[in-house]
Amino acid sequence: MDIRCYLKPSCGWSNGVRAIMAKYALNYQDVDIINNPSNYAEMVEKSGQRLSPCVEIAGVMLPDISGAEVEQYLLANKLVVPNDKAPAVPIDAPCTDAEHEKMRIKTVRFF
Repeated sequence: MDIRCYLKPSCGWSNGVRAIMAKYALNYQDVDIINNPSNYAEMVEKSGQRLSPCVEIAGVMLPDISGAEVEQYLLANKLVVPNDKAPAVPIDAPCTDAEHEKMRIKTVRFF
């Protein structure tokens, strides 16, 4: 199964998606949308919107989705077998203020 996850390097929502991928030992491509503008543009084009995370599973785009919602999709479509493993981090949590601060682009001034 081909899985591409359009994620921020440091974000509660993105970390929740990663935790679900780990919980079910799924191979996936972690696509950095912060440090690579072309990845962000690809996500927007494929998903039709600007919010992240977005997860593409076997050609189906799940836009602006939490780890909990990814897990629901995987289970509902019988793409994984249920298990009792606890995710390493919360799977339905927003980015913290500290995470947002890490991602801020610093203004460069030319004089």
